[in-house]
Amino acid sequence: MIRFEDVSFGYAGQDRKNPVFAGLGFAVARGEWVCVLGGSGCGKTTLLGLAAGFLRPGQGRVLCGGREVRAPGPDRGVVFQEPTLFPWLTVRGNVEFGLRRRGLRGAAVRRAALAEIARMGLAAHAEAYPHALSGGMRQRAAIARVLALSPSVLLLDEPFSALDIPTRERLQDELAAIWAATGATILYVTHSVEEAALLGDRVLVLAPCGKGIFREVPVALPRPRRRLAGDVLAVEAQLRELMRASLATDPVTKEALCNCG
Repeated sequence: MIRFEDVSFGYAGQDRKNPVFAGLGFAVARGEWVCVLGGSGCGKTTLLGLAAGFLRPGQGRVLCGGREVRAPGPDRGVVFQEPTLFPWLTVRGNVEFGLRRRGLRGAAVRRAALAEIARMGLAAHAEAYPHALSGGMRQRAAIARVLALSPSVLLLDEPFSALDIPTRERLQDELAAIWAATGATILYVTHSVEEAALLGDRVLVLAPCGKGIFREVPVALPRPRRRLAGDVLAVEAQLRELMRASLATDPVTKEALCNCG
């Protein structure tokens, strides 16, 4: 469903000898949930921006459904770390916005919006404005806005990292249930080994400083998964060791790791 073919990318003014990515290649199958795991500055958000069409590779191609990604499109729904809701619109107005841009009119817009709002547990807050909602509610509204467009691919950039633990865990469970019900393809950026082990079918561990994929880890565990189950904790431990090993490939970080034991 998503394919990176020999992708290289560097930001304007960046040293050409040290691009964010060089020769990056991987694929995400239809209906697969792939987590991209790595520390700050490794290129996770850049990778997602390339998949979304916000960025264009300097070399190589990014494909979605066999078509080259040249710009953002309705086939790819993006959920950011911050909810990015329109503050002048209610929850329903925010969810309806994309539907109206797609050409939907009349009662069909309201029905479609309210269905997604209800699925995210916000039916009682459909007419509330974002400032009146908690952080978790705002993120639910942002997810509802994306799901209303029925994208075949969901691109999520650490969507729950700013939330408290109970809210984060509840939304992780809800997103897993939505994925199981819709069969969407998910590319999910995270810095949390717990989240990657719990949610992913496969985890791409990125090396630091934009050096690309350090290791690819399949997570062949049955679903639904329990956070404290032994098999999930074993995957967490594996990912934590790989994260540490990937950091050791960077000379500066390696020295810091050695100094701290």
